Amino acid sequence: MRKFLGWLLLVLLIVASAAFIYFRTPDTDPAAMRAKYGAAPSQFVDLGGGLTVHLRDTGPRDAPVLMLIHGSNASLHTWEPWAKRLGERYRIIRFDLPGHGLTGPSPAKLYSAVAFVDVVEKVRAKLGVDKMVLGGNSMGGGVAWHYALSYPEHLTGLVLVDASGQPEPNNQNPPLAFRIARLPVVRNLATMITPRSLIADGLPAAFSDPKLADDKAIDLYWELLRYPGNREATIDRFATKPDYATDAKLARIKTPTLILWGDEDQLIPASSGRWLAKRIAGAELIIYPKTGHIPMEERADQSAADVYRFMELKTRPTAGAK
Repeated sequence: MRKFLGWLLLVLLIVASAAFIYFRTPDTDPAAMRAKYGAAPSQFVDLGGGLTVHLRDTGPRDAPVLMLIHGSNASLHTWEPWAKRLGERYRIIRFDLPGHGLTGPSPAKLYSAVAFVDVVEKVRAKLGVDKMVLGGNSMGGGVAWHYALSYPEHLTGLVLVDASGQPEPNNQNPPLAFRIARLPVVRNLATMITPRSLIADGLPAAFSDPKLADDKAIDLYWELLRYPGNREATIDRFATKPDYATDAKLARIKTPTLILWGDEDQLIPASSGRWLAKRIAGAELIIYPKTGHIPMEERADQSAADVYRFMELKTRPTAGAK
């Protein structure tokens, strides 16, 4: 009987090993990814402490600055539609947060909103920007309003696009991804087994029109997720306790704020946009019909026009001003 159990265990181990080898998706090659996604106008900026960020800084040097922060598992590429439409009028800065895109993991393994705020501030200081409008989508929107709490003196405006922040209903039962991040064995597998189908099945939910999640978009997300260190960073970030907004925190924001939202956002509902707008003094809320979680991609013309109007009001000198 013992010999039978021993042979059975050996067979199971062989089957498990074979299954792991079959389903395992290796990291992408850093040089190939930099060549594919990091060509000009990309640059790689050393922020110290072992952190080098992938960054694009385009537009007139003397123009008002719009700095943009992407969402969870996205990259600076999500802002390309705005960069094309607003880049002749404004200096546009966007970069990959630690654990994302071509930046790779945080050397200190810090992925909280506060840690990301520190990165935003280091980028601002490194590039010599004094005043800026700061925008963020989803998780990046949460980083943006956290930045407004810590460094309001550097902001002339705040743009929150389908931003995180509202405490989740029944958040004592966190989403599956967050529960996986807290299970040692399962989380380790998640850093090694991430088939393309995972992105192909999930990305369409970010749009009202699922056809926008085409092969090019799926490959972008899938390849950059597998950039060395990013999968482990994602799991570490999911395991980090969220820092939700409160009435008291949002009441401290005095920066002029524009809130943009898709009415068919399946990830963060439009009700969260209304919740934020009620708690940030003077905030303007625009909700786009037939639009999902990424309005800057799905409603590029309209959302860019709304940002243009907002920035002209908040960053250009009024007539007669000295």
